[in-house]
Amino acid sequence: MSKNLVIVESPAKAKTIEGFLGKDFVVKSSYGHVMDLSKTQLGVDIDKGFEPQYEIAADKKKLISELKKMSKEAELVWLASDEDREGEAISWHLYKALGLKEEKTRRIVFHEITKPAISHAIENPRQIDHNLVSAQQARRVLDRLVGYELSPLLWKKVKPSLSAGRVQSVAVRLIVEREEEIKNFKTTSAFRVTAKFTFESKEGKQELTAELPKRFDTAEDARAYLESCLGAAYAISNIETKPAKKSPAPPFTTSTLQQEASRKLGFSVANTMRVAQQLYESGKITYMRTDSVNLSNTALQLAKEEIIESYGEEYVKTRKYATKSKGAQEAHEAIRPTYMKLQNVGGTNEQQRLYDLIRKRTLASQMADAKLEKTTVNIAVSTNKSEFVATGEVIRFDGFSKFISKAQMMIMGKINKKCCHPCKRDRPCCSN
Repeated sequence: MSKNLVIVESPAKAKTIEGFLGKDFVVKSSYGHVMDLSKTQLGVDIDKGFEPQYEIAADKKKLISELKKMSKEAELVWLASDEDREGEAISWHLYKALGLKEEKTRRIVFHEITKPAISHAIENPRQIDHNLVSAQQARRVLDRLVGYELSPLLWKKVKPSLSAGRVQSVAVRLIVEREEEIKNFKTTSAFRVTAKFTFESKEGKQELTAELPKRFDTAEDARAYLESCLGAAYAISNIETKPAKKSPAPPFTTSTLQQEASRKLGFSVANTMRVAQQLYESGKITYMRTDSVNLSNTALQLAKEEIIESYGEEYVKTRKYATKSKGAQEAHEAIRPTYMKLQNVGGTNEQQRLYDLIRKRTLASQMADAKLEKTTVNIAVSTNKSEFVATGEVIRFDGFSKFISKAQMMIMGKINKKCCHPCKRDRPCCSN
């Protein structure tokens, strides 16, 4: 029997991790949670401080028996479930269910499934974090109490098959309160005036849209202003051009990944997390449940090397992002590729699309700002001394490539190796 037994959550990553560790280690999976509250009773002793009453899941009894036998034969048992509160609870449940001893048990965590990360975890084991276990227990107990107490009431009073929960019940209330605010809101109207001017230029006939900065309270006031413009002459009174810049967004957290995957790929939240889980378990990305935008020094260096190699040193701008959310886990990393050079994950189309999104966002976060040129045009009206204002911005090309930030263009997927212009220069397409 192997000297070391490593227990992970998912069978998908067990084989990969075993390959990293060598012949002295055998890696097995718990297939998720092995213990839970009773399915037939409340499972919470309210009179004893809401103490949860856990039991081994019926479909996990055979697995627990096998793992218990293997753990007794091993010199050390390494609990390697995920590093979030659910993963910590799984390690604690395994510790209890297998009857493990503290002196022969090690708890390890890793943020990515790579050989350096696994080796580092083995070299730096820790104890089970009982604060995280307690956090998971509190969540589970609340789920059970709210669900068991309120759901039957909903079935009886509202509609069968409805469910109540510690999150969804509060969310429904917030939605109802906001809807009431919308219903009670007193709307007011405002009218704006927009003008389209045509003029001749070297490129031919052009059109410019401008807007009057002032808003009118009534349609009559707006109409009166329009009448005052009859027969007026319009002339550009001032043109102001200022340089500006646009910085890239930080790397993905769980919530921002879900938002962007929905907006750009049309993925549901559940689908995003399922595909991200597959990428994580195959060693392509770091752990996908995180609220941190921080990147490790290793990741920053890998990103820098990839940007220099692909685009040039002038496009590198190393940034250290900090999470603004209170209570965020800064020790964790943002969601990023484990290997920045890897472009094709060799999986399904969904995996490739989500991986591309993560990789581009990570690299773009470490690239130079987009150099913009903001222009404001004031157009005077001769009959009433008012002015229309037109604003716009363009990316500064300055020799076509010197100042353009490929970070921003890369996010939008608009980088072409060859320009579509007849010049065919090696630069981003000017039509984009």
